[in-house]
Amino acid sequence: MYSLVSCTAVRIPTLRAHSEAITIETERPVTPDGAREVLGKFPGLKVVDDPAKKLYPMPLTATSVYDVEVGRVRQNIVFGDHGLDIFVCGDQVGKAKDVIEC
Repeated sequence: MYSLVSCTAVRIPTLRAHSEAITIETERPVTPDGAREVLGKFPGLKVVDDPAKKLYPMPLTATSVYDVEVGRVRQNIVFGDHGLDIFVCGDQVGKAKDVIEC
């Protein structure tokens, strides 16, 4: 007997940026390519997702940068075509500064 599991393993240096592995379930079917296209249009987000070039969101590259990095977008095997796994990194000090200045 087995169960479906979806996981993200990341070992990266951090200075002041936070990271999250996020699993989402959608009402309608979604593909990783479709999600990348939509995410790339959001202000404040930067899609960093090119495994062939070893480009992924990382706290090290998100530090001191305004945009939040989004990547490692893949189909979630638990939710099938109604779910995605994504990895997100953002500099909480830079974002907090913007909120305080508003």
